[in-house]
Amino acid sequence: MEYRKLAASEPLAVIPWSRFVDGPGVHATARAWAATRTAGILIDSFASRRTIAGPHACSVYAYLRHPYEDVLMNYAHHEHRYRFRHIFLLDALLKQTTAAKAAHRLGDPEWLGEAVTRTAELRPSTRRLDRAIGEVIAGLGT
Repeated sequence: MEYRKLAASEPLAVIPWSRFVDGPGVHATARAWAATRTAGILIDSFASRRTIAGPHACSVYAYLRHPYEDVLMNYAHHEHRYRFRHIFLLDALLKQTTAAKAAHRLGDPEWLGEAVTRTAELRPSTRRLDRAIGEVIAGLGT
């Protein structure tokens, strides 16, 4: 996985898929303004602890091995609004792919495109969402 700064020719970090122990997971806000420092201060003051806001609200996180460490990589929120359903499904897909020891497949555009297409058909409220995503991953091959 490459972590790049906008318009940079070289990545800031390159993380081999084999280093992922847990994750990658994703934090995202539905709207871009919630990822600002000011929104973080305001939302954290009035909202529940489960609400994500502020500069780290749009980030990819993971726990890596050799050496063992937590990593948090911020990204810029796109101009369009994210739907909570899509955020939830993406996070579940990333975690289940790593759990299936198939994190390296996230770097394959064809495999990932098909996995996203099949995952988008699932309902996030499904009680067995992890199992359903596991079946999608198994069906595509690891």
